[in-house]
Amino acid sequence: MTAAADTGVDGVPARATGGTRPFSRFEWMIAGRYLRSRRRDAGVSVIAGFSFVGIMLGVAALIIVMSVMNGFRAELLTRILGVNGHVILQPMDRPLTDFEDVAAKVETVPGVAFTMPLVQGQVLASGANGASTGALVKGVRGADLAKLAPISSNVRQGTIDNFDTSQGVAIGQRLADNLGLRLGDTITLVSPDGDVTPLGTTPRVKAYPIVAIYEIGLSEYDAAYVYMPLGEAQLFFNAENQAQSIEIFVNDPDQVMALQGAIEQAAGRPAYTVTWQTQNQSFFSALEVERNVMFIILTLIVLVAALNIISGLFMLVKDKGRDIAIMRTMGATSGSIMRVFLITGASIGVAGTIAGFVLGTLFCLNIENLRQFFSWVSGTTLFNPEFYFLSRLPAEIDPSEVATVVLMAVGLSFLATVFPSWRASKLDPVEALRYE
Repeated sequence: MTAAADTGVDGVPARATGGTRPFSRFEWMIAGRYLRSRRRDAGVSVIAGFSFVGIMLGVAALIIVMSVMNGFRAELLTRILGVNGHVILQPMDRPLTDFEDVAAKVETVPGVAFTMPLVQGQVLASGANGASTGALVKGVRGADLAKLAPISSNVRQGTIDNFDTSQGVAIGQRLADNLGLRLGDTITLVSPDGDVTPLGTTPRVKAYPIVAIYEIGLSEYDAAYVYMPLGEAQLFFNAENQAQSIEIFVNDPDQVMALQGAIEQAAGRPAYTVTWQTQNQSFFSALEVERNVMFIILTLIVLVAALNIISGLFMLVKDKGRDIAIMRTMGATSGSIMRVFLITGASIGVAGTIAGFVLGTLFCLNIENLRQFFSWVSGTTLFNPEFYFLSRLPAEIDPSEVATVVLMAVGLSFLATVFPSWRASKLDPVEALRYE
């Protein structure tokens, strides 16, 4: 055998190529040498680099977007359900003057956390600076307001202790800022449902001191909700000794449909109920559709990067035709040749997937700091709470979704290497030399 044949391929001894085990050290070594950048392999290296970057960015983008969508939904769900009842019970035949008894009966239903009799209405709120805006007044009992964790645990100024006897109101931080109000100032509320006079119904106007300012982080509520003692709200909205509805909070909001019948039966009077799932169905359905569409769109990035692996491997097979011929002449099997190119292409996909996983995870863990940094660099407000409801950018990493993204990227990478690797394994020594 000649010296060239004894030397083998890229310095590998000829005897090392014969009778190798699947995925042996020889195959890994040849694949590793093909992945290293050489001057005459510059085109292949550039395509491999683009494939690596494409898969990395695609995986990272999928993890980031899915995590933000999960966080956005979880934050909205937690805060909306924390402020609003999971089941709304309203009377059918007569006013709800027995709301105390009905609320007590409903609270005996297993799975019900607490109930909150409610009087509410739309008003025009104005402050000392002359500004005015629409607001929703919710008349509640002080004990019930203390059970609303998003409110009671996020009181920034003042207190909701002794709320029933305070004769004041609790408002959101954004509403206070918009009207130029501070703790202790008075807010003027105007209701169109006022007193009936011979000249018609006159709007009811009354000023209330601000006893508490809260900020739950949901701009729609911080800018529009005014909490008032139930007795004051009954007088203000001409609903003496009655409640308009009863909001019912359950231990497991996802199981609210199973409790709906028991709640109606426990009420002991004609009433109809509406669940939070019915009230917010279109909103959360739209979020789910948007989430699925974003997953499909961003998956295309990974698919395009995987297609680059195919083109890169075809170029590598053409460039290494002489090496393939020598290895086959020295006894390398077609399976060994196929595994060499499988390892070469799959290594790009696996490395890009791992890098994308690390990049996406780090981005999600520091997403709020990054948002503030880019806002400072650009001089603009990214993720404006006025438009996106939340005061911070949320991200919730779902391990099962991350695993799905990683497996999908790795799977596409392996599939992309199969055909060019198979073509390389089918070249006989004479045909392989024609590639030169």
